[in-house]
This record gives sequence, structure tokens and C-alpha cells, in this order.
Amino acid sequence: MRRDNIASDMVKDWLCRIAEVARTILVILIPTLAISSCAFPPESELYQQSPDIPPYKQDSFEEYVEQTRDWIAEHRVFITEDRETELARNIPFELGRTTPDGDAPKRGVLFVHGLGASPWYFHDIAREMAQNGWLARSMLLPGHGTRPADLSIPDYADWTAAVAHQVALLEREVDEVWLGGFSTGGNLVTSYASEHPEIEGLLLFSPGIYSDNSLLFLTPVIKYLWDWIDVDPEDNAINYQSLSSKASELYYRTVADAQDHLAAKPFDRPVLLTMSADDSVLAPDETLRAFEKRFTHPKSRFIWYDDAKAPSDDNRVTTLNSRLPDQQISTFSHLSVLFSPANPYYGVNGSFVFVENGQEDIALPDDLSTIWRSSWGYTEPGKYHGRLTWNPYFDALIDTIGDVTN
Repeated sequence: MRRDNIASDMVKDWLCRIAEVARTILVILIPTLAISSCAFPPESELYQQSPDIPPYKQDSFEEYVEQTRDWIAEHRVFITEDRETELARNIPFELGRTTPDGDAPKRGVLFVHGLGASPWYFHDIAREMAQNGWLARSMLLPGHGTRPADLSIPDYADWTAAVAHQVALLEREVDEVWLGGFSTGGNLVTSYASEHPEIEGLLLFSPGIYSDNSLLFLTPVIKYLWDWIDVDPEDNAINYQSLSSKASELYYRTVADAQDHLAAKPFDRPVLLTMSADDSVLAPDETLRAFEKRFTHPKSRFIWYDDAKAPSDDNRVTTLNSRLPDQQISTFSHLSVLFSPANPYYGVNGSFVFVENGQEDIALPDDLSTIWRSSWGYTEPGKYHGRLTWNPYFDALIDTIGDVTN
């Protein structure tokens, strides 16, 4: 299963070839994965690139969805028997072409997913916003939706150009445009909105702007020395489990870009930002400090998931208790905020369970309903913890989105 933290020691076999050089390469920390040793992928289509990335500059969103669906259907390495459902969860989508009153929506939001993830990460939030009168679209970043090897094909310019084009398409349809992003996607929309004052505001879910590692700058070098940082079994139908070195460099580019924009000028429009204090990928405290100083609009809100009050005197910051023993939840994870408890894949009774969570001293129970949920790496004696993949406060999140965007 995919892991949220980044561990060390990727140079074990590499030393045989580049002994002294490899010793100077420090471990690179990349969100959502761990480096255990040099990654050699098995002989599988998963680790062989498609001919290219699909086109992403169609004249309409409908054409974009149709052509992307056809491309993914042809080039995806499917991992489940239900290909139609798997396909539907890896292509762009929109909800809310008409409001509940039958009118054309005047407000729109474009969502951008995280590294290795899929547009379907925003299914639950998009559905709620569409019911509240929004035109909600979720796009696909080039290199996603098909196989992990394809994240080595696009350049950073492909990602920024794809986001810009989808914003332009949405602006044709509505009077008011918001951007939303998860993790890496949060970085991309922050950079775009910083350059485009016509964007009304941002919805940032575990944005990856501030990593818990200071060595990301090494990724442009690593991509020339090693193809894969981590190779794991691909058993998640909406998320790549393996990470190429080129993909890690793309993430680094989003971090540097977003940080540069925020350093150059504070963001003065409304923002919703969510963060788990136990996020094992990012730097929660640094993100909170940035919110206080760089996201200046009085309507902005920061939701802090923790079992203690957020270390902030900013009245725009709200703490929600992340320790819920009656629900077998110990902490919140990097991805849990996005999903409703009723989500059919990641929800309370969802078909996918993140069981691997960095625990080696306790056996996985046969009855998965008995496991506790947490962020990556959290442990307690006598308890097996899997990844928390839903948000017990999902309805409250939707209410806060309404407050910020009202």
C-alpha cells in the first residue's frame, strides 16, 4: 500500500555502481511515499511508459472529458475487474451543469488533485457544491490516470498549461471562478491564482506548499541518476502507489513556485485551508504560520485537525478534535479531509482499506472492522492502525466552504 512518509536509504544497491558519489546524495523526502532501497520495478506494463500524455487543450470541457476517457481506456493498466468503475474514477468530470432550480450556474470551481491521485478525489466535495448551485469540475493532471510510469512523461509546463486551459474553459461558463486543490494540486492553484487576480478565492486541502523536508532541491539531480524512488504493489484504483524520480521533481517544482509567489506578495482573497496536525507528509506548523502571515483576507479560514488547540491566536483558525476513540480514530491523515464517511471507496464502509501504515510489530487483524485509523506511522500498543481515509467532520467542512465563498 502507498505510504505517506518518506524514509531514508535509497542508495543500497546504487553504491555498487557509484560508490562515493552516492554517499553524497542525501535521502530525498517526497510526499506520500517512503524510500526503502533502490527501486527496481518488476517487468510490468505499469512501469513502461505510454506513447505520450493525452491532449489537454480541447475546445470544450465535454470534448476534454471524452478524449481523455478514450485515451485512458486504451492506455491504462487496469488493476480491478470492474473496468468501467475504475475508468470513471480516473477521468475528469463535472457536476452542476444546471442549479437545483434549473438555472445555469453563475459560480464555478475547478479542482486539481494531488501527486499520483485522480480527479475522483474531489467527487464528494464537488457533489455537495453542485447541489449548492456551483458548476464543479475536477481535471486530470497530465501523466495521471494510466500507469505510474507515465508521470515521467510530462514537464512542469504541461501541468501549468493544463491548469490554465481548464480555468479558461470554466471562465467561459460562469461569472465567478474559484480554484481548489489537494496537496500538489493546492500548490498549482495557489501559483495560478497569485498571478490572476480575477480568481475569486482558493479552497486548499492539505496543500503541499511546505514539506517536512528541506532537501527537495536535490530532486532535479536525482532524476538523472535514478528512474524510480519507490516501487510498491499497485492495488489502489484511484492512486498510484509507486513514484518515479521525475514525478518527485515535478512536485518540487510546484513547491518552489508556490512559495515564491507567496513570498513575493501575500494572497489577499478568501481562502479555506485545511491541515491535520499529524500530517506525516507536510509541515503543519509552517503551513499555519504561512496562513497567518501570507493569507490575509479576513474571511479566510484555517481548519486545524488535532487533539489540542491550534498554536495560533488568529481568530480565523478553528480546531476540530482529531482523536475520536468512539470511532476508532486516533489522528487525521494527509488525505482524509476530502472524503465523506459515505464514500463508496474510501468511506467508513468503503471497498478499499489502507491497511499498511508503517507498523511491523503488530499483526494485521483478520477482521478489518477492528482496526483503528490514523495518519501514516502512528502507533499505540495493542492497536493496529490503518490510514484514515474519510472525514468525520465532512458536513462541517461543506458548511465552512459555504462561509468562505459566501
